[in-house]
Amino acid sequence: MQKSRKYDNTKHLSDSQNFITNRKLIHRIIRLAKISPGDIVLEIGTGKGHLTEVLCEKADRVYSVEIDRKLYESARERLAKCSNLKLIYGDFLKYNLPEKGDYKVFSNIPYFITTQIVEKLTCVSNPPREIWMVMEKGAAKRFMGMPKETEKSLLLKVNWDMEIRYHFRREDFHPMPSVDSVLIYFSRKEVPDLSRSEYREFQKFIEHSLKYGICGGRGLLTKRQVSVALKQAGLPHAHENGVTLYIQWLCLFRCYQQIKK
Repeated sequence: MQKSRKYDNTKHLSDSQNFITNRKLIHRIIRLAKISPGDIVLEIGTGKGHLTEVLCEKADRVYSVEIDRKLYESARERLAKCSNLKLIYGDFLKYNLPEKGDYKVFSNIPYFITTQIVEKLTCVSNPPREIWMVMEKGAAKRFMGMPKETEKSLLLKVNWDMEIRYHFRREDFHPMPSVDSVLIYFSRKEVPDLSRSEYREFQKFIEHSLKYGICGGRGLLTKRQVSVALKQAGLPHAHENGVTLYIQWLCLFRCYQQIKK
């Protein structure tokens, strides 16, 4: 479940909005997503409307949410000719996502609310089929479990495949950000790796194991159980500093489920 948080997002926009206005670059990154005439696309942050305009050229319908009043008014004037656009003035974190139907997200998001945006998109009952987001490189790597898996990255991988699809130059934005940026792709798995009930148990398994270790002491498995389970699954042995791969975590969780029966 999503936890309710209070933000005054408009206070931070000036520090977090980095616009992409080069039309050639915008076409290049949108081509990666293969936006087609049958797609419904949600954009988080209309900004100056450059990205929105190209999305409208490619998609069947575009919903774009902008919290900044001046940007919203400017974009509404710029995009008046886009008949397949619904421009929404408001806070995306309070915006109701579609309860049914298929849609994609493509957005250059405000970096300071990256985690909240990802949580909102991935935790709803009807999440998007694909998420394409421009975000800070370090944040993208953390979601992907790099350099090591975290509770957040492990739980995301139950339902999502993630991949960095484009590396930007800082000069691609204005104002130029002080961090490196990438385009990350979240692809929703047609069949999740775990059921909803298993997901809750997996979360408890991860929380306990990250705190106390998987085996030994207060661990939930013995060293032998870990070794045998990974060997039987044809997976690498756990490193000395612990389990490092999502597939290893999933394998050991399955082992733990069998032992509990």
